[in-house]
This record gives sequence, structure tokens and C-alpha cells, in this order.
Amino acid sequence: MADFYRHESAIVDEGARIGEGSRIWHFVHVCGGAVIGKGVSLGQNVFVGNKVTIGDRCKIQNNVSVYDNVHLEEGVFCGPSMVFTNVYNPRSLIERKDEYRNTLVKMGATLGANCTIVCGVTIGEFSFVGAGAVVNKDVPAYGLMVGVPARQIGWMSEYGEQLDLPLQGEGEAVCSHTGDIYQLHNNKLIKVSA
Repeated sequence: MADFYRHESAIVDEGARIGEGSRIWHFVHVCGGAVIGKGVSLGQNVFVGNKVTIGDRCKIQNNVSVYDNVHLEEGVFCGPSMVFTNVYNPRSLIERKDEYRNTLVKMGATLGANCTIVCGVTIGEFSFVGAGAVVNKDVPAYGLMVGVPARQIGWMSEYGEQLDLPLQGEGEAVCSHTGDIYQLHNNKLIKVSA
């Protein structure tokens, strides 16, 4: 007996590995090669490809397709109808399955509703991609990205609040919700206390 919930309309192909406590909702299709962690939520009409890994406690909202070569670390949030790709220059008349590019979304990142992640990028830890943004290059850890194409406009705490820091240079900020201290040095943000 499975130790995860699967709605009766969901299709989980033989061979798929799904962690304890995960929830698979209406009209989801999980392919047989997928590896899904513990406590994951797959919303209505989600597709998960064969060559996909989804870490523990990820939340994938309605109408998201996680295609081959997309890898999500622990605690990633995928907003409703956001888009992943896996071929950079697709054509219907040309077979490019051997040209899939890897996309890595690191721990705790948020991908807002209707954003698009162009294949071949790395989305840094606890970064935040705003709704509708189009990401076509790597995103730094804790970076706040908006627009088309996405550009960085600030820094986010692990709690999910914008930090009062310059975009570049040096600085220090405290998350008002958690008291965590973040330091900006050489245009990279790190959490220095928890």
C-alpha cells in the first residue's frame, strides 16, 4: 500500500518513486522514471517527466509541467501555470531530445505564477522569481527577479521578505520576522546567523 495520497483521476506510471506523505491531486500524470521526495504536493493538472527529481516538501501548483532534465531541490515552490522548458531552440520538424539542457532549482527557491524558466539555468537558493518573469540566465542565491527578461531588483530573506540592501556592493540586513542576519559582500548574499 502506498504511503502517499493519490487522487483517483491521477496517473502514476509504474516505476515512479514517490516519498511518504506526498499528495498527488486531480488529473496529475507522473512518469515512471520520476523521483519525488517526501511531503511533496502536486496540484491539479501537473505533469512530471521521466528524468525529473523533486526534493522533499516542494509545492507544485496547478497546471505546471516539470519536463525531463528539470531538477528541484528541497522546498521549491512552483506557482500556478509557471513554465519550464528543456530545449533551447525547439522545432517540430527537428528531433532534439538529445539536446535537453539541465535546469536546477536550488533549495527554498520560489518561482512565481506564470513565470517562465528557459532551460539550462540554475536558480539559486531561496531566490524569488516574480510572477510573469522570464528567466534566461542564472539567478543568484536570495536574488529577487522580475520582468521580461528577468532582472534582479533586490534580495530576499529565507522567510520570503525583501531585505533592505543595495543591489550591489556591501551591506548587512536583519530579517524582521526571524532576526536572521544577512551580509552582502562581493555582490553575493549569505545568511550569517540563524
